[in-house]
Amino acid sequence: MSLIEILYIDQYIVVINKAPGLLSVPFPGFKGKTAQSVLEDILRKQGRANSKHHPFAVHRLDRDTSGVMMFALTAQSQKVIMDNWHKMVTGRIYHALTEVPRNPEKFLKLPDNTEGWINDDLVMNAHHIGYVPDKKSPGFSDGKRKSVQTISARTHYKILKRSRNFCLFELELDTGRKNQIRAHLGAYGYPVCGDKEHRSHSNPFDRLCLHAVTLEFVHPFTKEKMKFEIPEPSSWKEIIK
Repeated sequence: MSLIEILYIDQYIVVINKAPGLLSVPFPGFKGKTAQSVLEDILRKQGRANSKHHPFAVHRLDRDTSGVMMFALTAQSQKVIMDNWHKMVTGRIYHALTEVPRNPEKFLKLPDNTEGWINDDLVMNAHHIGYVPDKKSPGFSDGKRKSVQTISARTHYKILKRSRNFCLFELELDTGRKNQIRAHLGAYGYPVCGDKEHRSHSNPFDRLCLHAVTLEFVHPFTKEKMKFEIPEPSSWKEIIK
């Protein structure tokens, strides 16, 4: 696929399918391509972008995560969407291809073998990677050392397919923390394939195997119920067979 695919566009919003390996939006000093810049280039070539009408960020996907995401097309739209994000968005579903625990005794145990909630708080390390801290380690909060600063995170998971080496998860976020899915699954011994930061040992498709499958929302201006769905690569299911 190309870097982005436009799934829907009107005068207020645009919904795209983002390729893996592409930043959603730039960080200070970054000069490379992002989903935002690629989309703006496309709209300018179509004569549909100007100083007031161009992509504005309302949420983001991690660089290595692919799938469905939205941009606003005016500053007014951006404000309305960001002020009402949790009310207007009714569904965000991710699929992840993961490893299975090699040494289950070394990891936390999932609350249930097929479906449930992961509620572990996250911390950010020096490289701004989110992870679940080891609550048994000295200094987590022992009254003598400064406690680790944590942020709450809540992920609903469902195991769709499982084999001896791989597992396919369906995931929904109750909170939207940086690296939330990767950190939560990694803490339970199910690192997302291709995720070296959370100790994945396999990379069968030369990419992080995390994909935003579904974005469902009420249009911020027309109030129409909208749903966009792009399945993960079929090869993820094939490898489990």
